[in-house]
Amino acid sequence: MDVKDKKAGDTIVVMTELVLPNDTNHFGNLMGGRLMYWMDIAAALSAMKHCNSPVVTASVDHISFENPIRLGNAVHLEAKVTRVFTTSMEVHVRVWGEDAVKQHRYQSNEAFFTFVALDPNGKPQPAPGLIPETPEEQERYKKALYRRQLRLMLSGKLRPEDASELKAIFAI
Repeated sequence: MDVKDKKAGDTIVVMTELVLPNDTNHFGNLMGGRLMYWMDIAAALSAMKHCNSPVVTASVDHISFENPIRLGNAVHLEAKVTRVFTTSMEVHVRVWGEDAVKQHRYQSNEAFFTFVALDPNGKPQPAPGLIPETPEEQERYKKALYRRQLRLMLSGKLRPEDASELKAIFAI
């Protein structure tokens, strides 16, 4: 397979959903599980767009719940690949709620997802590299290495003493 680097901007996926009664809890707010489901779909589409292959979710970092999204509001999700490591890709997802009646849009959530590119046999395969172009893309690209080392440490796959980039940040 010929793997060519791709631009981060080419991985953007935008989804919009409407919060219906079946999506809400007893307070009339969008349920967290439903939102995570939509976030996972948006992130998976972005990763698939980047690698042109099926992907599986490997991990999800901390999901912040800043503002609730109410029944009848729109949910806007934007996903973009932030960095590629051999077979895995980090994808950032931002979520906004929108009250269409009051014309008010507000940030609600965000998280980082990790996906693994799969070959036709369901085995990990190399993903194309990523070219960050904007200052924001370059900053997320740089910090993705720190987030990856932290994820690997928390999962027991990397010893803290081997997390050289993280150690460099905290070295006195």
